Amino acid sequence: MYQITLKNNKSFSCEENESIFDAARKKNIHLEHSCLKARCSACKVRVLEGETERIEEDLILTDEEKDNNYILSCNTIPKSDLKLDIEDLGYITIYESKIYPSKINKIEKLTSDVVALELRLPPTANFQFNAGQYVNLIKGTTKRSYSIAKVNADKTLVFYIKNYEGGLMSQYWFNEAKLNDLIRLEGPLGTFFYRPKEEIQNIILLATGTGIAPINAILNYFDESPDVVENKSIHVYFGARYNEDLFWSSNFKNISLTFTPVLSRPNNTWKGKKGYIQRILLEDQIDLQSSQVFACGSNQMINDAKRLLIENKLKEENFYADAFICTN
Repeated sequence: MYQITLKNNKSFSCEENESIFDAARKKNIHLEHSCLKARCSACKVRVLEGETERIEEDLILTDEEKDNNYILSCNTIPKSDLKLDIEDLGYITIYESKIYPSKINKIEKLTSDVVALELRLPPTANFQFNAGQYVNLIKGTTKRSYSIAKVNADKTLVFYIKNYEGGLMSQYWFNEAKLNDLIRLEGPLGTFFYRPKEEIQNIILLATGTGIAPINAILNYFDESPDVVENKSIHVYFGARYNEDLFWSSNFKNISLTFTPVLSRPNNTWKGKKGYIQRILLEDQIDLQSSQVFACGSNQMINDAKRLLIENKLKEENFYADAFICTN
């Protein structure tokens, strides 16, 4: 049994063959995370003191990060007492993850390969989440993760779902799903949500494809509680390949924001920004030193955006990301 201490002096015990993340969760200490499969970097943390061992090889951390004592808490066991350069999320309410029955209320085609799925929960279900979190949707023995895009007035949950060729759940959503089909819902999950900080002037939200889903949820939260972003500038960058892929637009009543759609492969009729959203963000010369960035989309976009923005004075602790990882 080893003792793990965080930089805010909270501590918990960890068994020799138990991941750091699992040990923290057992003690109701919530650490940053997303996939919990060593396939994203959301749970990355630096070890200040002590020895660790990876549970399995990962392809996420660079050699430089490993040399600088970074680990993935979901994929690391302690070999001694540890001190970690991270605080827990104790100042934010983390809702308990449960499994709920739900039924398909509506499926709406948004583009040739994206649908909006609407699920209804039982009237007695008291589902709560932090805007930006995701859930697992389970059909039979197949389980996939999807971010919540919106909660309607009638409490139905909306998801944006992309059709991935060869995907088991894609086959179901796009070819087999029917109204009133039973879908089990597990959640809420993940730690991708807004973090209020007084010193922040600019809130920057980056999304590609269906990565706009949790961004939309966060913006809806702002729209319902505009006081939380009072005196802050909100900038939204939504990236896609082709004109027809821009299925989302800004439509909020109580907040103002700057919305920039960006296409990487536009046709000749496109008059907007061209390229990649992280590059367009830099061109806009927003003061990154006083900014928070929330990014959701492909791993490639997130890794490139994080590197590029930190090189241009964004503080690493103010970059939050949720990478979409494909699973067949």
